[in-house]
Amino acid sequence: MFYSQEQIDRANAVSLEDFLRSQGESLKRCGNDMEWKAHDSLKVRGNKWHRFSNDTGGYPIDFVMEFYGKSFPEAVEMLIGEKGEGQLEAVPAPSPEFHLPLRNVTNVNAKNYLVTERELDEGLVDIFLNTGDVYEDAKYHNVVFVGRDPKNLPRYAHCRGTKEKFRLDVAGSDKSYGFSHQGKNEKLFVFEAPIDLLSFINLFPKNWQDHSHLSLGGVAYKALQQFVEDHKGISTIYLCLDNDEAGEAACIHLNKEIPEDKKVYRMRPPVKDWNELLIRKEEIDRSKWYVLEDLREKNDAGEFVPMIRMSDVEQTEVAFLWKPYIPFGKLTILHGDAGNGKTYLAMQLCAACTNRIPIPNMEAVEPFNVIYQTAEDGLGDTIKPRLIDAGADLEKVLVIDEGEDDPLTLVDERIEKAIRQNNARLLIIDPIQAFLGEKVDMNRANEVRPILRKIGNVAQRTGCAIVLVGHLNKATGQQSNYRNLGSVDFNAGVRSVLVIGKTKDDPNLRVLVHDKSSLAPPGPSIAFILGDEEGFRWVGDYDITADELLNGIEKKRESKTQEAKDLICALLAGGKEVLSEEIDRAAVAKGISPRTVRDAKKELGAALKSKTGEGRKKVFWME
Repeated sequence: MFYSQEQIDRANAVSLEDFLRSQGESLKRCGNDMEWKAHDSLKVRGNKWHRFSNDTGGYPIDFVMEFYGKSFPEAVEMLIGEKGEGQLEAVPAPSPEFHLPLRNVTNVNAKNYLVTERELDEGLVDIFLNTGDVYEDAKYHNVVFVGRDPKNLPRYAHCRGTKEKFRLDVAGSDKSYGFSHQGKNEKLFVFEAPIDLLSFINLFPKNWQDHSHLSLGGVAYKALQQFVEDHKGISTIYLCLDNDEAGEAACIHLNKEIPEDKKVYRMRPPVKDWNELLIRKEEIDRSKWYVLEDLREKNDAGEFVPMIRMSDVEQTEVAFLWKPYIPFGKLTILHGDAGNGKTYLAMQLCAACTNRIPIPNMEAVEPFNVIYQTAEDGLGDTIKPRLIDAGADLEKVLVIDEGEDDPLTLVDERIEKAIRQNNARLLIIDPIQAFLGEKVDMNRANEVRPILRKIGNVAQRTGCAIVLVGHLNKATGQQSNYRNLGSVDFNAGVRSVLVIGKTKDDPNLRVLVHDKSSLAPPGPSIAFILGDEEGFRWVGDYDITADELLNGIEKKRESKTQEAKDLICALLAGGKEVLSEEIDRAAVAKGISPRTVRDAKKELGAALKSKTGEGRKKVFWME
């Protein structure tokens, strides 16, 4: 018997967790996955499975075949409860001459070819494998790219060899219906081949599902004509054909055939095609990844610069892990001299995020996974004991296993993958300098900036708070911005800068100073004790700037309190009544903390009067 493609797709969309429970199997949660107790090396998530003992995995049909010993049609029937019809053969299409090649039970060869040889993103490949528009054929193990009509019926198929250089349209294919993705907006991107289509999406992933993409299966107009007829909303067409003579000639021809009411652009890669650009993207400046030409009305420069209208930008609010010190989705730098407590503070952050251990001024969060990547301290003899002392949940503190031959850098793709796979909301890199890469000169702004931009983009895309721990240089008497080890662009390229230092008079007292805050008013400096018999403990607000702390010019608390008293008296002179919030704003402008203002009010005693005014706002005056 055979099953329709629609039935096969439904079978492969079944939740494996639900299926296993329906079979009476026992599962337990393991992070974001479910672990099958009968096979403790096997994890399932949604409609996907992975067996770590032999590194196999896939979707529901091959799962049932592997673990329940079923044939392909038996597996489909078991998953959807429907019988097939007739002989086991390929799915029929409208044309009696056209048959899709029989599907293989897995897509291992196809996926390996697309991801390893063509360097396509695994997640992107999985999306198209899951829809059935890309699959591996059973006989030759070629990659099959399917083109469908508006009713979602297969009408076209293109095969690409996984072991040999081979490509061929399946007999009976209707080239009016090329391999494609239908989006929701008015833009259509057109390619010669399916792999170039996928490579382009890989290169320009932002909102790609909103756009339509079409492979012509060559350079003929037939598929483009049909797509435009079937999708009336298309108004802008980008011809992304190969950068060669045939591609150039085809663009000229297609431009003449496309209806006059459409906008038409030629999007030209700097190399022969988009897959070559994908493979070589690291050696080509991103600003030169394409040239855009208006084929209907070429401008003088021959290039089109994409623009973003601010009216189209969605306004969002910044979310904070620890307000205002550490924002989500942004970069924070934590600077300090060696031995001043940077790592201990990092441990406190881990404990707060994984086990609700309180930190001053930080709202409690629902525990989540944290990635702590260190290059200076041993995991077993230093990091783990400190995490235990801090009260962290060790199950939720993770480390990327770099291996000996593949050291991690800030531009390593494993960072984003690890964040997404583990749903981590905090990443700590300790220290920055160890993860720049051996060829990067940290004193050169033109080398530092691109690295910070890339890791900053990772924070933005994932929403993860990324804290970069850095050492200070040995210089004294300089502003804090110039004490960080390496280029000043380290500080310039992040949204928040925290500095830790020892106070002049107490060797056990450290202070955390909010030296830069681009997203909110800076938070007060916070002191903590480190090194006495009680270990790490918080003290509270402390009046000192980063420059004062690092240069040993500590202001006495008494002098700050007196400064606050003088300010209050000046504001209330002549019998004036002033709102409490106005006093606080004036104090902040002079570098006086709210805590010091409170102390000053207490010392003024009976001379300072207050009442609750309109809107429950507190008003002060003096007699």
